[in-house]
Amino acid sequence: MSEKTKRDIEVTKKALLDAAEKLMTKCSDPAEVTSRAIAKESGANLAMINYCFGSRERLLYEVFQKLLTDVQMKDKKFLEIMSSGLPPKRKLAELHYKMMKIMLENYNYAQAVTKYILLNRSEDFGMESLPFIEEHYKGKKSTEECRMVAFELTSLHELAVLRYEELKKSCGMDLTDDKMLKKYVFRNINRFLD
Repeated sequence: MSEKTKRDIEVTKKALLDAAEKLMTKCSDPAEVTSRAIAKESGANLAMINYCFGSRERLLYEVFQKLLTDVQMKDKKFLEIMSSGLPPKRKLAELHYKMMKIMLENYNYAQAVTKYILLNRSEDFGMESLPFIEEHYKGKKSTEECRMVAFELTSLHELAVLRYEELKKSCGMDLTDDKMLKKYVFRNINRFLD
């Protein structure tokens, strides 16, 4: 592949990412952000979505990951907690609380990508929790066991966000309330990390 072709593909990827982000920000329902709408907004050929990202869902996931990273990097308190000497279990709880809060505040994004994440999680997909879990167990659990805890905990929290209205109706747990969200996350962390 020539350097020009590589540059053209990178330009197209950026245009698709920018278009998807713009459309997701404006939409009232993520189903409105179709592949055709993204291609039209970006000026790219429809087939380039699959060529560059593999699927519309993966493209939207990339946009959401950027949003998560941007919000976390701007939150000085969160960064202080993550770099502090707090126990790894507490850092893990803060990480999950922050991620769930961002997902709930950007529910259109979360709704658009959570099913994709849950059904397409690969070996390293969503393993942000793993270092904290391994540090917590200090070698008492194997890497595979720690990965399983990270997988289960992350999946549970992603599903809870996706079904937050049902949780509120059936369990009285309003995850949009900061105190309830923190209580929910900390309770799960304590349950998973014995």
